[in-house]
Amino acid sequence: MEDTQRSQPISTESQGIVEQAASGSNCVVKCPASGEGPPLLVGESSLARIRTLAMSQPDLILTSVAHRIDLHLLKKSFRQVRRSESAGVDKMTAKQYAGNLDRNLYNLYQRLRRGQYVATPVRRVWIDKEGGKKRPIGITALEDKIVQKAVASLLEVIFEVNFYDFSHAYRKTHSQHKALDELRGRCIELNIGWIISADVSGLFDNIDHGHLREMIKRRVNDGGILRLIGKWLNAGVMEEGILSYPGKGTPQGGVISPALSNIFLHYVLDDWFVKEVKPRTKGKCFLIRFADDFIIGCETESDAERIKRTLPKRFNRYGLALHSEKTRVIPFARPSSKENGKGKGTFDFLGFTFYWSKSRRGDWVLKKKTRRKSLVRFMKGLWEWCSENRHEPLNEQHEVLCSKLRGHYQYYGVRSNFKALEVVFEYAEKAWGFWLSRRSHKGGISWEKFERLRTNYPFPKPGIVHAI
Repeated sequence: MEDTQRSQPISTESQGIVEQAASGSNCVVKCPASGEGPPLLVGESSLARIRTLAMSQPDLILTSVAHRIDLHLLKKSFRQVRRSESAGVDKMTAKQYAGNLDRNLYNLYQRLRRGQYVATPVRRVWIDKEGGKKRPIGITALEDKIVQKAVASLLEVIFEVNFYDFSHAYRKTHSQHKALDELRGRCIELNIGWIISADVSGLFDNIDHGHLREMIKRRVNDGGILRLIGKWLNAGVMEEGILSYPGKGTPQGGVISPALSNIFLHYVLDDWFVKEVKPRTKGKCFLIRFADDFIIGCETESDAERIKRTLPKRFNRYGLALHSEKTRVIPFARPSSKENGKGKGTFDFLGFTFYWSKSRRGDWVLKKKTRRKSLVRFMKGLWEWCSENRHEPLNEQHEVLCSKLRGHYQYYGVRSNFKALEVVFEYAEKAWGFWLSRRSHKGGISWEKFERLRTNYPFPKPGIVHAI
């Protein structure tokens, strides 16, 4: 199974249009390669002009886009990344950089124009993961973040026309809940009987630079853009004062990494599934992907088993691996009307567990609830936070706990999941009361006093936020 895409270099006439747009002349022209299509409005922003050209010719290879990284785009990129308070190897914060923003951005722009821009090594830190494991996170230097955001914006508007609607990560108008809603709808509409659940092992750490470069060149064959991406991929990693060069992967946490991983998986998985897998299946099937999490649904067991056997070979070809124990075929057909209780098969996706259950009317419906591991992890986090901060002022504790609960409801507040939200609400009250009663060796706050505090410091009640 081989994925191919027919592309042509940008023509001289089209290149002239792009350059004319850059000059700022006040006119409207059309893309000459097709003769028709959306007009290229010169008064639009740089990104809008590139988007128009990319959408009008989805197979076009753009060879001159690096010059679109101007002061305006750099300033816009700074506003988008300044909220990050973490500093890289250079220890420069956004607040310090903003103290002389125009001068700093102008110097950065001049270094980019002259080819004098040098990428800084990424500072690596480790965060806790499920099962006591650690996840590496790369913290990029501020100026690298700014330029990476600018390049990511260019790549996103160019590749957006090629991405499929079932890819929901790092894209405008897409979200986790849209992926969840589509997943539920596709299972019902296509009469899905089997689910392929797979897990990519360390996507960001194992992206092959050579394959990635060739994939980007299918739409963007601009030496300036490719050199910038190469500088970031080969800048090295600084950990505890030791500089190393992994030779593969893109730092998880880097501003450019989401865009690069989306492009990589688009060609490794999405495009291959649409062009090579679906035409060869006997029954109906679908793919839903959010970053490196994806679910494949099949109508027949034979299709599911064949795709499962092919997936590891496909990923291995591009230097990636699937967890053998976590890649499995799950029976997930709608139970017959004579069956009672719950359906036999369940699967997890984006923090939810999907399962079949009967409604109040007695009909089988597809429901979802908070995944057990996610629920336990959140409640454990509440318990530890209450323990560590029990001596802080009550109003400050209450404010933080309310914020945590609202954030949890905002994501997990979906239909059929109200019971899990109530469990979290009740546990939050229990954890807060337990640790407030241990504020001192003299007994701290009694339970009777805590009951009065609940009236003065009420937690937000759980509710359904997403009616999907």
